[in-house]
Amino acid sequence: MTADTRHPPGLRTLFFTEMWERWSFYGMRALLVPFMIAAGSGLGFEAKEAAAIYGLYLAIVYASALPGGWIGDRLLGAKRAVWWGGVIISLGHLMLGFHGRTIFLAGLLVIAIASGLLKSNMSALVGQLYPEGGQRRDAGFTIFYFGINVGAFFAPLVSGWLRDSASWGWKWAFASATAGMFLGLIQFQLSHKRLEGVGERIVHAGQNVRRDWMIFSFALVLVAAFAVLCAVGAITLDAVWLAHAISVAILVAAGLYYAWLLFFAGLDGDERARIWLTLVFFFTSALFFAGFEQSGSSFNVFADQHTNRAMFGSVVPAEWFQAINPLFVMMFAPVLAWLWQALDRRGFGLSLTGKMGWAMLLLAAGFLMAVWMARHSLSVGKVSPLWLVGVYFLLTMGELCLSPVGLSAFTKLSPARYTAQMMGIWFLGTSLGDVLSGLIAGHVSGDAMQDMPAIFMKVVWISAITGGVLLLFAKPIQKLARGVE
Repeated sequence: MTADTRHPPGLRTLFFTEMWERWSFYGMRALLVPFMIAAGSGLGFEAKEAAAIYGLYLAIVYASALPGGWIGDRLLGAKRAVWWGGVIISLGHLMLGFHGRTIFLAGLLVIAIASGLLKSNMSALVGQLYPEGGQRRDAGFTIFYFGINVGAFFAPLVSGWLRDSASWGWKWAFASATAGMFLGLIQFQLSHKRLEGVGERIVHAGQNVRRDWMIFSFALVLVAAFAVLCAVGAITLDAVWLAHAISVAILVAAGLYYAWLLFFAGLDGDERARIWLTLVFFFTSALFFAGFEQSGSSFNVFADQHTNRAMFGSVVPAEWFQAINPLFVMMFAPVLAWLWQALDRRGFGLSLTGKMGWAMLLLAAGFLMAVWMARHSLSVGKVSPLWLVGVYFLLTMGELCLSPVGLSAFTKLSPARYTAQMMGIWFLGTSLGDVLSGLIAGHVSGDAMQDMPAIFMKVVWISAITGGVLLLFAKPIQKLARGVE
């Protein structure tokens, strides 16, 4: 293997750390909505409220990536931020084990906030392993994305089997997710020397470290006080209303941050042009994940209540359908990693904008199949699992065109001094999509299932139009990259 194609050894450390962290995330994600709506053994939420909580949880996970990136950039360095993020996530998982409504929701909040600290800085670390940029970095991010999905594949199989077992149940299913984060921390600590010289804190010119620590401490106190007031009943929140409010708050926060970057951060002309390109990708990501995250909410409920799960002489757990997406990622991520480089060598490489255009068209195709699936279920009852397999295949192909490419794009297009924060912006776009996904799921789950075909058809049209525009104007949009491959 030649020197310019070999991947750095630090990629192995990040690969396995992220694999175990994703085990904890996806093992719990597969259980979350079914547990919240389960009467008796679960929390007994209505489907609309559970879907909104699910969307809010994911939204906070990704929205907190922006302050998490700020902490990594200015206070801890990316490497220490990853470690402490993992420690706090582990504590949040332990809180879930109590299964009371208040402490369960508090545990979700702890996991969500700490996940933002880990996510943005983990991606920044991967980017720093490839200072030269280019297609090798794209391939590195795709390999990293493969590691995510190794954990995502096995976790729901284990947690679903434990949940479905009469001998184990919900508590052991959640415990299996908790174990993943602990193993990730052990692996990171044992192999962190491979990251020597990467992810260290860099003091910014003119930075007032004491002031930054005061800002962080004040924000931490506010979050803690809010959580305590909710826990004692002093503040009562409606999940659906809160989801609408947070979607507006995310848009305002992103708008203010972009305004500051473009007009007050002292960027040169090329840097500002690239920032405009990331804004296009921000909104594309939001639209994509508003549809894609139906996988863990409305599609998860559909697998449980409207899919014939009798296979191999038994009824398989509904959570096992959550393993389909990561299985397809593992199968096709290496293929696409090779394809991007092969097309580039032959002069037919797709631009970043073109790849995202195809992602939106694939999302539209997946939801068109979901429309047919829902209509079939409403007319004849429980449907073949092949419907969901087809939907997940198309959505996964779209995900592979968007997620690893978007991660790589933001590390390449961002000014070096704002890389971790811009990774937070990328995840903030995902956050906006996630909270919207919860609102959509609330309108098509439970008693509202009859509205699924009409609402999903709207997703088809929005996705198809967005993808078509991106492909039609890919060349002029890509010119904003200003010298970045």
